[in-house]
Amino acid sequence: METIGGDLRHMQRTPLSDSHVAALRAVGAIVRYRAGTFLARPGKPADRFTYVLSGEIEVVNPYTDERHLPSTLGPAQFMGEISFLNGGNWSMPLRAAVDTEVIEVPRDTMLTLMSQIPEMSDIVISVLSARRRRQLDDQDGALVLIGEEADRDIRRIAEFASRNRIPYSAISLDSDDAAAVASSCGITLSGPSVVFGREVVPDPTPQSIARLLGMNHDIAEEKVFDVLIVGCGPAGVAAGVYAGAEGLCALVIEDIAIGGQAGTSSRIENYMGFPTGISGADLVWRGEVQAMKFGTRFAMPCRVNQLEQLDDGSFCATLDTGSRVRGRALVVATGVQYRRLPIAQLEALEGAGIYYAATEIEARYCRGTEAIVIGGGNSAGQAAMFLSRSASRVRLLVRGTSLAASMSSYLSSRLEADPAITIQYQAEVPELHGDDHLESVTIRNATTGATETVATRAVFVMVGAAPNTAWLSGLVALDDKGFVVTGHDAHAASPFATSHPGIFAVGDVRAGSVKRVASSVGEGSVVISKVWEYLNSGER
Repeated sequence: METIGGDLRHMQRTPLSDSHVAALRAVGAIVRYRAGTFLARPGKPADRFTYVLSGEIEVVNPYTDERHLPSTLGPAQFMGEISFLNGGNWSMPLRAAVDTEVIEVPRDTMLTLMSQIPEMSDIVISVLSARRRRQLDDQDGALVLIGEEADRDIRRIAEFASRNRIPYSAISLDSDDAAAVASSCGITLSGPSVVFGREVVPDPTPQSIARLLGMNHDIAEEKVFDVLIVGCGPAGVAAGVYAGAEGLCALVIEDIAIGGQAGTSSRIENYMGFPTGISGADLVWRGEVQAMKFGTRFAMPCRVNQLEQLDDGSFCATLDTGSRVRGRALVVATGVQYRRLPIAQLEALEGAGIYYAATEIEARYCRGTEAIVIGGGNSAGQAAMFLSRSASRVRLLVRGTSLAASMSSYLSSRLEADPAITIQYQAEVPELHGDDHLESVTIRNATTGATETVATRAVFVMVGAAPNTAWLSGLVALDDKGFVVTGHDAHAASPFATSHPGIFAVGDVRAGSVKRVASSVGEGSVVISKVWEYLNSGER
């Protein structure tokens, strides 16, 4: 299956050419570092591109200060992490192993250079993506989650990090590794904790982790973007790619993680160009990197609570942080979310046995237990296939009498042939059992009324599609289900234009759209031409 980048251990190294180095010299500065000098520390801005002329740079273990990897960066290699593209922060420390001379280029200048020299851009992005893949594969970063297995809040941080492809390591609370981390930080562990670069994070949340990593930028209110794109699923990221490529100043805002609902899919096999399949999160992460290459900015996790149009015609989005961002046009790409089933205790057990995504994080919670997946669509089917690798058994509960109308044929055939998966039709869950965590569920046959109680620690809810449109504050017309009305039904010329000039809608949130990744990417790509027309017309 495809992933976010190449395997650094087996990649053929392609150095920057002499002309590339000459371009770096023309816009950069020669800097010399004495042996032992740190060039980067976790949480500090990745605000410059560093090319090694002579000497040696080593990755350092943030908890021991020892050399972390056997390989180092030498002449003709460069320092950098993927966070450099979005103006984020370093996740690992780097140090001059010997006296070292480098060329340093400020981030904005380097991004301009990369846009002018695509061959250089290809080399840099390929290496940065491969480095991030290595960190993820090795669970290697300055972010350490201690006691994830015992704390729901830390599990939420693990989910946030995993879905956003942030490297971290998870350590059991009573392990020797946890004691070693605590010793290096000079603390005594009293319970589950989050540590970043030898500092314990007080009251850890996804938002506080994002701040440490430089993901949720402070944007001046006087800054006016050409277009605000709300939602970071396939449609929103595609819009970000094309907005940046067309020279628009764009900001993409996301409240949870890249990928949207597609990001919760462990495997997508019917998206053109990926014959061996790719996870939803990896697919959209690649798109995010493309968009950042073109200068599009991303801010997360930030929820838009309110939208208004100002006297000058621009749109102002108020975020849950209290800050406000402005744009001359707006693209709604907030997609849908799985509906909460009307079951007692459901909300209380979310994150403690009730899940809405099936990724590596959730798969760990299924080991040695039966996993139950509720739903009959492709996402539910892929979740069942994925979870069957770790759970003792997977039971797929389908409300209807067949999968033919809701699931791709290739997928339903695999489910039916897999001995580790049982499909129950006309099934529903009326009751959940457990206090602090899920212990069992009651399954009822909707036709006969017969019930059975099944012991399980993991239920995956993947049914329904509730549009995320409450934040639009009545500015655009919605249909009776809450989806955004566009095109002819909104008395608009463009199929993506809403009833309010300057606001466009794409992807699953749009009424009448085809709920597939490929169609969402297509809509996000095409809508930017309509945004461009609006910005250059007399409508504003």
